[in-house]
Amino acid sequence: MQDPTRSSSKSTLPTSAWRLAILLPCALIGAGAAFEGAHAVVELNITQGTIQPLPIAITDFANDGSIDADAVREIPDVVSNDLKSSGLFLPIDHAAFIEKAIDLGQSPRFEDWRPLNAQALVIGRISSSDGKLKAEFRLWDVFAGKQLSGEQFFTRPKDARRIGHIIADVIYERLTGEKGYFDTRIVFVDESGPKNKRIKRLAIMDQDGHNVRLLTTGQDLVLTPRFSPSAQEITYMSFEGDNPKVYLLNIETGQKEIVGTFPGMTFAPRFSPDGQRIIMSIEQGGNTNIYAMDLRSRRTTQLTNTKAIDTAPCYSADGRQIVFESDRDGTQQIYAMNADGSNQHRISSGHGSYSTPVWSPRGDLVAFTKLTSGQFLIGVMKPDGSGERILTEGFHNEGPTWAPNGRVLMFFRESPGATGGPKLFSIDLTGYNERLVATPSFGSDPAWSPLIN
Repeated sequence: MQDPTRSSSKSTLPTSAWRLAILLPCALIGAGAAFEGAHAVVELNITQGTIQPLPIAITDFANDGSIDADAVREIPDVVSNDLKSSGLFLPIDHAAFIEKAIDLGQSPRFEDWRPLNAQALVIGRISSSDGKLKAEFRLWDVFAGKQLSGEQFFTRPKDARRIGHIIADVIYERLTGEKGYFDTRIVFVDESGPKNKRIKRLAIMDQDGHNVRLLTTGQDLVLTPRFSPSAQEITYMSFEGDNPKVYLLNIETGQKEIVGTFPGMTFAPRFSPDGQRIIMSIEQGGNTNIYAMDLRSRRTTQLTNTKAIDTAPCYSADGRQIVFESDRDGTQQIYAMNADGSNQHRISSGHGSYSTPVWSPRGDLVAFTKLTSGQFLIGVMKPDGSGERILTEGFHNEGPTWAPNGRVLMFFRESPGATGGPKLFSIDLTGYNERLVATPSFGSDPAWSPLIN
């Protein structure tokens, strides 16, 4: 995947003073730029329990006629859908717009936008430059009459959707103060066929459900895919015959390699934050314990040693600690330990069984699945087990995964009945913004990538 070239303007500079910043091919293009503009009246406080979405006007982008009209429409549509899906923004209906055509080089007529209660305004222009699509946009604070952000991108026309995601990330960060998460991908298990004979294939898509691509053929069962910190590799478990194998797969080249064959392994490994190690559970002699493997030396170190089932390990964001589930106290509960296996202690304390703990990228929360009174719940707790909060419940919810900004979770929900199956959903930390993420067929076991580079 080629990276768009990007340039930006500070909010205090006119368009003519935009500084060109050519990014290296390996540079993060989705990361937000640092804006040094004047303090804006329009800012979202997203630390509250209930948030009133911020009204934002996103206009059609101007077109010089050199780019296909579908690509021109697609970019602002993606921006609008991304921001709306976050639950923090409310795009205003175009039918209400008073000012219809806006020159990117001129200030908008703010008196036409204030009656609509538009707090922020996005305008843009699409053109062609040396055979590439050139996308420009500006973000305005309507009531202060100030420009908050301005950037331009050069890319291939077929990557127009991605430009939309990147613009949405810039807007999200400028107005909330937090990194966006729209220029990301989801790897998941695509499931098709009868319920008692499902074909399970590894698949990848954009976080909004578009651009689905199959990574395996379905000939062998695949389970528990997980991203590396670089977003270029995934690790997953596959059954070839009766033996489970752990693979590393480069999602751009399709090259894969076997990490190892571990008979009886219950969960596929996860990467450490530095990408140098993986952690997994292995069954040996009837016991299931947690092991870490150095990917350079392939040396494996045992971290737990009990007669219980210790599984589903996940590193903290700084790599110093690990959460996992264990039934050593008689029921499935969540435990934590240091990365070397020391200081193992239980952190869950509520009623019911806890499983699939996942540490937030921020390090402040642990997401989990909880089974109580016949209901499967998705919730979060602090790393010491305090502050448990349930976000959603259902017939069978499982497998939470964090967006890279630590504000949104994705999970899968199994529907009952002979024709039912798993579907992917997202929910934010308020618990009020739950959304179905549409996939071509059934989908399970999602894993969220870091921002794409």
